[in-house]
Amino acid sequence: MLLWELFAITGVVFLILEILVPMVFFLNFAVAGFLTALLSLVITDVVTLIFAFVVFSLLSILLIRPLVLKHKSTPDNQTGIEGKYIGKIARVIEPINKYKGAITIYDERWEARYEGDEEIPTGSEIRIIRNESLVMYVEKL
Repeated sequence: MLLWELFAITGVVFLILEILVPMVFFLNFAVAGFLTALLSLVITDVVTLIFAFVVFSLLSILLIRPLVLKHKSTPDNQTGIEGKYIGKIARVIEPINKYKGAITIYDERWEARYEGDEEIPTGSEIRIIRNESLVMYVEKL
């Protein structure tokens, strides 16, 4: 087996691991594997290539991982409840207090609670601050 094939297979294995366990960690080793595979087309010394793989891995962890994590954590790139609802403005359709109430957002009805002492009247706009199961907790605007 040629060295470039070995490092390319290493990159593919780490890429598959990243897909199976999405934690933006194995991606660094996949990038290092592919870069080392390209380098092995020019350099044939195994020790030098292993050293290059380690260096590429460290550089990838230091340079690429922070960028990917920063991009992943922006609100526009979040998925699920956090990305779609939290921080968004909704309209009150049933008065909200500590014990009952309802809001509408994206033509969906959600149970809502307000942790303040007063009641938020129907027709008011609120901001969703968190959710617990099927209940949205809101704050006044």
